Amino acid sequence: MLERIEKIRAEAASAIAAAKSSAELEELRVRYLGRKAELTTILRGIAELPQEERGKVGGAANRARKELEALLGDRVDVTLPGAPPRPVGHAHLIARTTRLIEDTMIGLGYRVAEGPEIEHDYYNFTALNHPPGHPARMLQDTFYIQSHPDVLLRTHTSPMQVRSMETQPPPIFVIVPGKVYRRDSDATHSPMFHQMEGLAIAEGITLADLQGTLLAMCRAIFGPDREVRLRPHFFPFTEPSVEVDVSCFQCGGTGELAGGERCNLCKGQGWIEILGAGMVDPNVLGFVESYGYDAERVQGFAFGIGVERVAMLRHGVPDLRRFFDNDVRMLEQFS
Repeated sequence: MLERIEKIRAEAASAIAAAKSSAELEELRVRYLGRKAELTTILRGIAELPQEERGKVGGAANRARKELEALLGDRVDVTLPGAPPRPVGHAHLIARTTRLIEDTMIGLGYRVAEGPEIEHDYYNFTALNHPPGHPARMLQDTFYIQSHPDVLLRTHTSPMQVRSMETQPPPIFVIVPGKVYRRDSDATHSPMFHQMEGLAIAEGITLADLQGTLLAMCRAIFGPDREVRLRPHFFPFTEPSVEVDVSCFQCGGTGELAGGERCNLCKGQGWIEILGAGMVDPNVLGFVESYGYDAERVQGFAFGIGVERVAMLRHGVPDLRRFFDNDVRMLEQFS
């Protein structure tokens, strides 16, 4: 038995000295010192040996084990640098842009609300003053659930206007972030994208309040020197309705760059279209009148802004689809 222990020790010592990698050393450790190794088996069987052999065999086996452990430890240079640490992850650019808008609006007294992405026709269209036959209801614009024709993937975050008003009486100030779905796909459109809805209902709210709120939001997002411009437009659930432009933050609203060439961001206009908004249509309040929203007593505004569009403008991303390609080379630029 003593001869066998010495043979194992010598064989293992020679193999450890010849090892060329940490993987080989680990393999040798398992082979000679692991739970199923022969030396380990000898140590476990000491109690079964005759009394006069136990001390000699146990001592030799323990000395061999300690020597091999020391040899293995000496072969590993702990002063060498280890593998480089994995880079720390970071929030996706869309998530960060969403948080920026949320933080801005929370600072203005709004609260965040969330709603279902699979929505009923009633909340997505009917209660938002989209009558039957409205183009937005058509199959080429909306994803419907085949087994339930009155259920669809929401086309905007606006259904939460009605859902939120059903949960509390006025005044109400909410923003609603979330995914929405439309049958579009090109450099500036995606079948799935993110919106931020805003709703404010109380007594005495006017279009001037809407403009002031949007001005504060745009300055927080695009810089303190920005201005906003409201242009007449049409949306079924607001009246009057407006398209909102923000003064270009690349050319300062002049339409020209420092060298005199036309600004490529605003196309020389000095303004960038950023969102749609308006005063909530009394017809919409009619659907929640029983919850305290009497159109003769309260009024308010709503707006919806595309999160991807904000991120594209802030960071110069030319193609919306790049946000969802999961190309680490692109995403790491915004770490």
